[in-house]
Amino acid sequence: MPKVKRALLSVSDKKGIIDLARGLNKLGIEIISTGGTAKQIKEVGVPVIPIEEITDYPEMMNGRVKTLHPAIHGGILALRDNEKHMEEIKNQDIVPIDMVVCNLYPFAETIAREDTGLEEAVENIDIGGPTMIRSAAKNFQDLIIVVTPSDYKDILTELEENNGDINDKKRMKLAYKAFRHTAEYDYRVQNYFYPLSEEDDLFPENYLKMYNKKFDLRYGENPHQQAAFYSEEGYTGASISTAEQLSGKELSYNNINDADAALELIKDFNEKPAVAVIKHTNPCGMAEGEDILNAFKRAYAGDPVSAFGSIVAINQKVNDKLAKEIIDGNRFLEIIIAPDFSSKAIKILMERWNNLRLLKTDDLSKSSNNEYDLKKVSGGLLVQEKDVLNINTDEWELVTSVKLDQGLLADLVFSWKVAKHVKSNAIIMAKDEMLIGVGAGQMSRVDSMIIAGRKAAGRQENGVVASDAFFPFADSIKQAAEFGIKAIIQPGGSIRDEEVIAEAEKNNISMIFTKKRHFKH
Repeated sequence: MPKVKRALLSVSDKKGIIDLARGLNKLGIEIISTGGTAKQIKEVGVPVIPIEEITDYPEMMNGRVKTLHPAIHGGILALRDNEKHMEEIKNQDIVPIDMVVCNLYPFAETIAREDTGLEEAVENIDIGGPTMIRSAAKNFQDLIIVVTPSDYKDILTELEENNGDINDKKRMKLAYKAFRHTAEYDYRVQNYFYPLSEEDDLFPENYLKMYNKKFDLRYGENPHQQAAFYSEEGYTGASISTAEQLSGKELSYNNINDADAALELIKDFNEKPAVAVIKHTNPCGMAEGEDILNAFKRAYAGDPVSAFGSIVAINQKVNDKLAKEIIDGNRFLEIIIAPDFSSKAIKILMERWNNLRLLKTDDLSKSSNNEYDLKKVSGGLLVQEKDVLNINTDEWELVTSVKLDQGLLADLVFSWKVAKHVKSNAIIMAKDEMLIGVGAGQMSRVDSMIIAGRKAAGRQENGVVASDAFFPFADSIKQAAEFGIKAIIQPGGSIRDEEVIAEAEKNNISMIFTKKRHFKH
């Protein structure tokens, strides 16, 4: 490998650049630099050659053109073991550049500001920087390319210890970082332009999203699986990835998965105080109440056995009264998610459980644009619009001659909201805006009905049932009648709808068709 004799420094993020320049100068490495970078280096007394002395051209067009020149790219791209290349640059008086230190204009930071217009965004699209980085990374066997300030110290140490050189493995790793740096940058630029392009296709030809690693996890779903948690860049909605963890030990893979399910459920309840209790992504408790304390008591009472080790999501700020109720008795919770927690509530909860994770989401109604649901399959990705719950009871249809007791309408709305978040085949039993029985993820809908009734344990008398999809047979309705159910809400659409309706009428059960299903697989 050639010894580094000449380095080109051109950075937007100038963190650590002075120390790097001093270190390179100490090693006898000649420094070329551009604009503001050159100015800062010169101000601290480190010798620097301005870029225009190399190109014989001034920086032009407010810096749009400064490194795009054969004297720069010839010095970078020339293969040192290629006699023709070396003869060509010699004939053109081009001196090889052995090291490039470069990072790019702050495009992401610029467009993150609400007052940024298109003109300012465009001026922060770097052209010369990505070109120079890619040139240097392409010739990594002859060049050192550095794009990350955190690498400066290690680079200097290795150059000093190895007589101005670094090993092949390090060169390859730095080249990877360089290509990743430009790829991330290009992603952000195209992502900014996509909505401005008025692209008609809801789903683009290439689905590009950037996910940044937040942290490694102890393991995945099972201890033998390694795992990590990534957050979607630019996501602004209330989510587990944007929530602030106020306390407790680190989140696990299953914690994050379950917490996401809890949060998405509680976000559909924004009119009354509400609490959701989640176990293995399905609700085992859910209730609205006259206040948040009442809602918690009712939600937890839905299935207190299953609620042990559960995740609780709350749609209001957690106060000290609620915190005292939560720690009462033999309860054990893994996570509590809420828009906020009072300082007293945090203290009360932490005194009881040191490891309890508290996640603060801020405004639950805060959403992010262009949300999609993604499901990874082997070799592919399923992408769909998010299943948004828009309830308009005027569009619902009473399909039985048995009139609906209007006192049950609130329970039907409540149970329909919950059904959207339960794994299909899903049956929800509710009464007085409280979840009392759930049948989830069964291969037959009648089995889900039986399980929901068993969970309800007699509390379902004169209550309601919600089904996330149509009933293929009347057997589930017979079972609901045996449980004393008075009203059923379902999408409708089965070839046996007439049989199902007839069975409901036979058992004096009102039935509502919503004409929209909410499968969750």
